[in-house]
Amino acid sequence: MPHPNDSKRITKTSLYSWVLYKSIPLQLAVVGIIVITVAMRVVPLEMQKRIINQAIGMKDIPALWRYCALYIGAVTLAGVLKFLINLMQVHIGERALKTIRERLYDHLLSLPIQFYRRTSPGNVISYLITEFIPVATFVGQAVAVPAVNILTFLAMAGYMINLNPTIGLISISIYPVELFVLPRIQKYFRRANRSRIEHTQTLSGLVGEAVSGVHEVHSNASIPLERQRFSNVLNKLYKATVLQNGIKFGIKFVNNFFMSLGPFVLFLIGGWYAIQGRFDVGAIVAFLSAYEKLYDPWKELMEFWQVYQDSSVRYNQIMRAFDHSPEFKQTAEGRAPYILDNDVDIRDLSFVVGGNVRLLDNITLRVEGGEHVALVGFSGSGKSTLALCVAQLYKYTSGSILLGGREVSELTKQDISYNLGMVAQHPFIFDGTIKENLLYSCRSLAMQGGSCPGGEEPSLDDLIKISQQVGLFTDVLAAAMRSKLDPEANNESLKEAILASRREFQEGEAGMYADVAEHIEFFNTDSYSRYMTVAENIAFGAANAEQFDQEHLHAHPEFQQFLENHGLMAHLIVLGETLTRMVTDELGPEPSHEDFRKCPIPEEEYGEYQKTANRLDSGEPLSEQEKGLILKLAMAYTPGIHKQVPLDKGFANRVVRSRQDFMTLVTELYPKAFTFFCQDEYIDSLNIQDNILFGRVRSDAQGAEEEINHRIMQALIMQGSLEPVVEMGLNFQVGSMGDRLSGGQRQKVALARTLLKAPPVLILDEATAALDNKSQARVQNILTNNWKGKSTVLAVIHRLDMLPHYDKVVVLKAGRIVEQGAYQELLEKKGALYSLIHGKEE
Repeated sequence: MPHPNDSKRITKTSLYSWVLYKSIPLQLAVVGIIVITVAMRVVPLEMQKRIINQAIGMKDIPALWRYCALYIGAVTLAGVLKFLINLMQVHIGERALKTIRERLYDHLLSLPIQFYRRTSPGNVISYLITEFIPVATFVGQAVAVPAVNILTFLAMAGYMINLNPTIGLISISIYPVELFVLPRIQKYFRRANRSRIEHTQTLSGLVGEAVSGVHEVHSNASIPLERQRFSNVLNKLYKATVLQNGIKFGIKFVNNFFMSLGPFVLFLIGGWYAIQGRFDVGAIVAFLSAYEKLYDPWKELMEFWQVYQDSSVRYNQIMRAFDHSPEFKQTAEGRAPYILDNDVDIRDLSFVVGGNVRLLDNITLRVEGGEHVALVGFSGSGKSTLALCVAQLYKYTSGSILLGGREVSELTKQDISYNLGMVAQHPFIFDGTIKENLLYSCRSLAMQGGSCPGGEEPSLDDLIKISQQVGLFTDVLAAAMRSKLDPEANNESLKEAILASRREFQEGEAGMYADVAEHIEFFNTDSYSRYMTVAENIAFGAANAEQFDQEHLHAHPEFQQFLENHGLMAHLIVLGETLTRMVTDELGPEPSHEDFRKCPIPEEEYGEYQKTANRLDSGEPLSEQEKGLILKLAMAYTPGIHKQVPLDKGFANRVVRSRQDFMTLVTELYPKAFTFFCQDEYIDSLNIQDNILFGRVRSDAQGAEEEINHRIMQALIMQGSLEPVVEMGLNFQVGSMGDRLSGGQRQKVALARTLLKAPPVLILDEATAALDNKSQARVQNILTNNWKGKSTVLAVIHRLDMLPHYDKVVVLKAGRIVEQGAYQELLEKKGALYSLIHGKEE
């Protein structure tokens, strides 16, 4: 039978309900272990008394051994059981926390889009990850800590009363007084803690907002403004934290004071009894030990009370923040998901937001199954809002949208997933590989019981086909070409295929690749390569160890000595100084990111080179670090790319003549440091493209790279090795939110993952806005030739020259449809569409 928590909305679930959530047998086991543990804590006290009074007092050696053995045995067993209780607490708490986070995460993802427009991502992350940690601690301790400490308190109190009723009762009477005082102080602690949490969350949201909007901050030069906002909240957080800690230390002071009263009573009254001969020394020792252990459970209960207050405040605050109902049901319960016809019928649709702003106003539109409809209009006309309402991302205020005769607002998300796909203007790309992103929609559909046309998971052939259709295949292949084969993996057949492809390219004018051979600078041991760095030219190979790579080779003492011995050092110093001066003069104090595209100075090190250039201009001697920067820059100089300084032919000749000496030196001293370029061998430290070409593409050859990639693909197909290479490209890591992809590449990935799903209804919200003209035309041709008559397409269009491809054009203005019909028909009417196109041309 399901637990009530499983069906109840997570934000309506109380904190205490998680204490026994699927853990009643485990909590009962904990209580049983606690009873044994408490008994084991009383045994050592009695043993202390007997050791002093009977064993030592009576000089009984066997009794001494017996009581000491019982003492250490009881202490050890109590410690082991306490360790077990702690593990069980952690298990219970973390298991409950895992369930809370999972269910709250599901709830969060189901909340309306508008919720996230007014909620900071930083706050959501902080709530879900950080703020829940004390909750797990409380849930784990909720049964164990009160049980173990209350039972321990009662056991110790009972033992003390048994030793001496008068002293025992007086000592215990201190605690009711403390119980009266502390809760009143705790009330102020709760207020201070609540205030601290609120300020912490505000600060988290402020930082998240500033980081997300850093472009706006920079464009408005508003760092002082943001600093002021940050400082104001930080100051409030500082005061709240100081107050909270002050109250916490006050609570500790009160606890310590009451703790000291017990020994005071024992020494005063117990000492008087002992002098009168009514209280033996062993009993005093046992009583003092019992009193110390009496305070431990009291202290732990106070700490547990603080944990409860802290976690209760956090839990209730989090649940209040997310206590919103999802606008749509997530899954179809008691039935299979609908498989609907793909006609769309919009009737009297209106969408009103706060302040009675009507984004859509009585829209009526009929889209037949398989029909392609374009939505156009100036910015703010409501075309994207209409598309989002059809896609069930917005819940419309009134009217109706029927998908296959079913009301969209009454369909579940599972129904929508089966029948509709959408590509946004700014699609979200998840961290992971290109392949994982392409399969995202199909895998999600499969988890809900559906499947894409190619089966539960599309094959590699399907991925290649769809990538080619949207123009992504070239990007995938380029990513593969930049990849290196894993030297630990068994890639011998692929290496052989790459070497065979290399031989085809090396034939040059005599081979089938003559048209691209002129765009490649092949590696030649007898000539200087303009498209390799100075370091690569000297080594004529690729480094296998970090100390010899481009970042570190310049600092290697033996390499520096090699440069001196071969007359290269002086020229490199002059080259590095010249590049430092020229590049910093050319780029100025604040260069843009784009300025570093063909720059020998890395963007992240530009500030250091600016300081070095100033030092050179002033004539001051350079530090060792600055000398290293100069040499490093010279070693990275690539004359075919870095046009600031021409290549000195005499220097180039000396480099070529030094190669053999460098190979001999490295082979003797560091045999595995480099892999030298050899025509007949695969070079693990080079990427696939460099291995196939055995050279570098000339960067000044316009359009050469795309043509070369096409030829490489042909060569790999002939060798039967295209698929494993493409799979490497598909496994390219796109980075957080796809930040290693361009805007166009992100749109291609989003288009491909939706087209793989082949939904009956396809919503495109300016889905090709970031693509170049050629790519846009390719995608449009795919939609027109392959999808018309099969899938319904509702597309928000920004390029009006694409409109002739659509069956119907709908023109919106101020949230209303002002015109709809066939493209040519609307042009001939010279109405709204004609004016829109005319305005575009002007």
